[in-house]
Parts: sequence; C-alpha cells; structure tokens
Amino acid sequence: MRWIRDEEFIRGNIPMTKFDARIAAIAAMEIEKGDTLLDVGAGTGSISIEAALQGAVVFAVEAKEEGANLIRQNASKFGVDIEIISEQAPQCLEKIQTFNKCFIGGSGGKLRQIFEHVNEKMPSGGIVAANFITLRNLNEFMTLINQYTYEDIELKLIQVSYMENAGIVKSQNPIFLAKGRKP
Repeated sequence: MRWIRDEEFIRGNIPMTKFDARIAAIAAMEIEKGDTLLDVGAGTGSISIEAALQGAVVFAVEAKEEGANLIRQNASKFGVDIEIISEQAPQCLEKIQTFNKCFIGGSGGKLRQIFEHVNEKMPSGGIVAANFITLRNLNEFMTLINQYTYEDIELKLIQVSYMENAGIVKSQNPIFLAKGRKP
C-alpha cells in the first residue's frame, strides 16, 4: 500500500487536504474494503481517492464545478470509481441511501444540517470525521458529536513543517481533525 503524495494530484484553485492530514483522516475513519464513504466538500477528491484505493465505495459531494472536474480527473488518473455528486450539501444528501463512514471537508456554512443528515442516515458504529481550520466550526462539530452522544471521540491538531532545499523549513497551516463513532 502506497499513499499518494500531494504533488501527484491534479490541482486547480480548489483547497486540498494535504498529505499528513489526509492520511490521519483515513486512519481516523478506519477505512477498509467494504466501507461506503460519504465525502462532503470533497474538493480535489484526495480523501475520496485514498479511500477508494483502500477498497471503499465512495460518494464525493462537491458543489463547485472546478472541484467536481478535478475529482473526475484524479479518479481517472488513479484508476478508481467515485460517484460524484455535483450539488450543494445538505440538499443533495437525500440521494445517498447508505454509508458507514463520512468525512466533512467543507460545509459551506451548513455544518449542523449536514451533520444531522449524516446522523440520521449513518448506522450505529459508523464514523464521522471532519477537518477544520477555524475554532468556530470545530466547536460546532464538537458540540454536535457530544449532543448526539457519539463515542470514541478524538480531536487532533495536525501541524506539519517540511524542510526544503537549502535547509529552509516551510510550515503548513494547522488543521484540526475531529472524529466520533455513532452509538
């Protein structure tokens, strides 16, 4: 099993979950063959593609046309099948009947509505995980998973720096990764 490096993805002007945060998210969701992942705010599809390579069936929800096109291109490049839903969440989520894992990479200001839909549809034992760059959205998510009495709750701050040529250290923006298991 080989993880895909950031530079291997086809990218545009759409945010992408970076390598270290992506691997941590896949691990937090315990993605394995036979899972069905709902990836909301899928961006370039980096989470979707890594999950599909692990054997999951993937539904990628991305409202931006550029993002949906990048997911298509990346899925083709890495030889995986991903069902792309090019619409705004939470309205389009009714189209997806079953999933046991969910990743929220973007919510367009509708985090509560998306979470409530996920909570309603996801079976007991399912895992929801999300990345956040703002404390406001992180706090809202943590409030929701506690309100709905999720178990195995984890919160991580992922902050990565890499050494470039000439010994210069370049930092990436810190990302909060939160997850919980539906009781």
